[in-house]
Amino acid sequence: MPTPKAFSIAAYYDRSLRYARGKRLPQDAPRPKPTSFWPQENIELLERYRNWLIEGGNSEMVTNIYHLTMAGHVFGLNLKPHAELDPDKDLDCALEYVKAKELGASWIMKCRLSLQKFRRYLRLERGLGEESNITPFDSTRVGEGLPSWVVSELERYQRLMQRNWRDARVEENIRRFWSGYLRMWHFFVEQRNVHEFKELKRQHVLDYVDHRLGEGYSVTGVNNDLRNFHTFLVFLQEEGHNVPQSLLRIPGLKQPDPLPRYLTDEQVKKLREEVERNVQEATLARHRRLALLVRAAFYLLWQGGMRSGEVEELRLEDLDFPQKRLSVRDGKGKKDRTVYLTETAIHALQEYLVVRGEGSGDHVFLYRNAPLKRDLIRDRLKRVGRQVDVKVFPHRLRHTCATQLLNAGCRVTSIQRFLGHKKLSSTMIYARAHDQTVADDYFAAMQRVEQRLEIVPKEEDIEDVKVQEPQKLFQLIERLELPKLCYEERLGIASQLREMVGRMNEHAPPEDAVDKFHPIISALSNDSFGKKRLASKTSTPSSLPSESKSRFIIPLTCFMSQ
Repeated sequence: MPTPKAFSIAAYYDRSLRYARGKRLPQDAPRPKPTSFWPQENIELLERYRNWLIEGGNSEMVTNIYHLTMAGHVFGLNLKPHAELDPDKDLDCALEYVKAKELGASWIMKCRLSLQKFRRYLRLERGLGEESNITPFDSTRVGEGLPSWVVSELERYQRLMQRNWRDARVEENIRRFWSGYLRMWHFFVEQRNVHEFKELKRQHVLDYVDHRLGEGYSVTGVNNDLRNFHTFLVFLQEEGHNVPQSLLRIPGLKQPDPLPRYLTDEQVKKLREEVERNVQEATLARHRRLALLVRAAFYLLWQGGMRSGEVEELRLEDLDFPQKRLSVRDGKGKKDRTVYLTETAIHALQEYLVVRGEGSGDHVFLYRNAPLKRDLIRDRLKRVGRQVDVKVFPHRLRHTCATQLLNAGCRVTSIQRFLGHKKLSSTMIYARAHDQTVADDYFAAMQRVEQRLEIVPKEEDIEDVKVQEPQKLFQLIERLELPKLCYEERLGIASQLREMVGRMNEHAPPEDAVDKFHPIISALSNDSFGKKRLASKTSTPSSLPSESKSRFIIPLTCFMSQ
């Protein structure tokens, strides 16, 4: 007998519980109860939980198989109103139940992730907000083997630097800080046996530079290490340490000064068409929602010149559609600025906000009910770029925006404020990358130079060509009327005619005349005409047949008269 179709979330969970695999479950292990034993408010919460998941872009299949099942296990094992559940303790019993069934490791891992999602939803339902996912950083672990005074001073310096970091990037910056500042000190201690600050010599730093370059690391990376080392020495000096000037005056390496890489107008067009196509061709609701998210982010990065981190941290209250602008809060360097929006960008944002769904905060962009992770936009844009064979990432779109604005005549100082550059020299880099005004001036001047050096033909040379070529053409026409013209000679004349028409075409003959002339040459090279020509030699040896003369000689003469 076929299994009846479940018409409600409660019926679906009861059916999954009835047909669940439990042969390996111990007899004394607790088993979840069906929904008939639940408080009614738990069933209603499960309905809201499912809607929250689907609207957030989660797959319907994954939602039903994992997320709702694990939430149902929590309710079926606790049998108390959800308001009385302790998210930190009462949810673990569901995972213990799954483990007791001796299912596969992959299944258990997915169930664990589903349980974390349900725990997050309970916190949001109670207004507790997001649970902090910042992992405490253990500086003693990464500083193992180093003198205690180095680790202690770096901890103090990190707390000082942290005041200037954006809240959304604190954890990431902490890890980058220790990775960058400990690298040199590990070399000093392990390779040069330096344990006291007074033992550190200038030669040790130079040895480190040679070591890193010998290992194949870039000049830019070595200079970053030297810069970090110098700023830490300045901090130690301000804290009262006696820092030798020989250490403070170590110069950086000469490094390349690369131009920013931007996209051409054709590449931008390809990306835009692909982004729009993904929106139009999306069939499932979650696919369309993601396509709309990528499209809105694309326009903010390209037309708004925003950084990827600024897009990820954008809030609903920062949008001002009536004034066609938005505000970037706490941007790079903890600076605010205004970004202006085109009608296209506004339309893309408004269409996305319709399907945005609910989240824990007021972030504009959400993915599965949570603020965007760091690399989501980057990965999606790279995927779009691969589809149209364009190498793209978020910051390249920012470079493209600046270059296009500059070449469209926008003032450099306006672009500086629009992009949030502290120094004008940062904006002027884009003028070096591609300045259409400089390009136009160059080609105009170089054309005059080539004309002066007679690299480009002068007007009188062109006139000589126009006079000489018709004379040669008349000579070839006369040869075509010779009585004993063989097939090979005719092919040679046709080849010469092609070359002469090509040269005359460079000096702009009448287009309709050239179009009529090419079929004549093609017919002269045709085998059927050769057979007629041979036949005419036996019958009328004095000249071309009258039919051929009317088809070829007369049109050629008319062409020359033009």
